Amino acid sequence: MKRSKVAQKTARKLLDASMPEGRLDLGRVKTVISRLGELKPRGYLSIIDAFFRLVRLEVIKHEAIVESASELDAATKASVEQSLKSKYSSDLTLEFKINPDLIGGMRVRIGSDVWDGSVKNRLDRLREQFS
Repeated sequence: MKRSKVAQKTARKLLDASMPEGRLDLGRVKTVISRLGELKPRGYLSIIDAFFRLVRLEVIKHEAIVESASELDAATKASVEQSLKSKYSSDLTLEFKINPDLIGGMRVRIGSDVWDGSVKNRLDRLREQFS
């Protein structure tokens, strides 16, 4: 569904209203959605669609997925967590996953940012250079 500029602007304003003190308030998000459903302003489905997209993007900015080829020890996990929280925000939640396909190293994904220091990634880049 194509969103109009008006729907996107309205959704942005609603998101700003749902973020007191710069932090997303899920109670306000629910209130916004229910009020839009009750009032049904012109183009409200596009507004809701754009609003959901913005809320989803805001939520994933505060979630980090850390993949490694093997289980990380507690000291490494704590170090990674401290480093990421200092660079992003203290309310960042981390999820550690094991992905044997990485061969070695680590891949970190926060929102749309990805840092890939895995052996698999290095091998793929070398393969591209020699192709």
